[in-house]
Amino acid sequence: MAEYKLETPLKDADVEKLKIGDTVYLSGVLYTARDAAHKRLVDLIKEGKELPFDIKGAVIYYVGPAPARPGRPIGSAGPTTSYRMDPYAPLLLDNGLKGMIGKGPRSKEVVDAMVRNKAVYLAATGGAAALIAQSVVSAEIIAYEDLGTEAIRKLVVKDFPCIVANDIYGNDLYKKGVEEFLNKNK
Repeated sequence: MAEYKLETPLKDADVEKLKIGDTVYLSGVLYTARDAAHKRLVDLIKEGKELPFDIKGAVIYYVGPAPARPGRPIGSAGPTTSYRMDPYAPLLLDNGLKGMIGKGPRSKEVVDAMVRNKAVYLAATGGAAALIAQSVVSAEIIAYEDLGTEAIRKLVVKDFPCIVANDIYGNDLYKKGVEEFLNKNK
């Protein structure tokens, strides 16, 4: 397994080299969005309207961060369970989304959309929300302020740590891990 430092927005050449289990340190811009924001984004696409950010090559982090302490750009920012975004992810991927960050496995439809669009799903470590927040250089709400912690934020990050959970080749770290565990215990 390899380690990569990547800058957002991601390009095909960035994700083509990634394999499940690789460690990735992202720098640049991440956008935060959870369920309600995803629904609004998909509705905008279906209505032919402009999104509040350029989705081409973008990475969305599934997080609802805690309020920032004085002097910090963001509070604890641990990943949320990703399957809740599965109904929306394929359309976002088809429109240029290149990466998603969260925790937990994805549906077959999302994996198929990642393969079709050369996109990746990265896992952030749950339970390490305060540590992850240290990678955030700045944070600003750019859309849907009415959603509170689930508003879309533009995060500028430096060396944001994650693991490739699904690569562009259809490989799934969650399935592979279960298979390896079961084979060891036969």
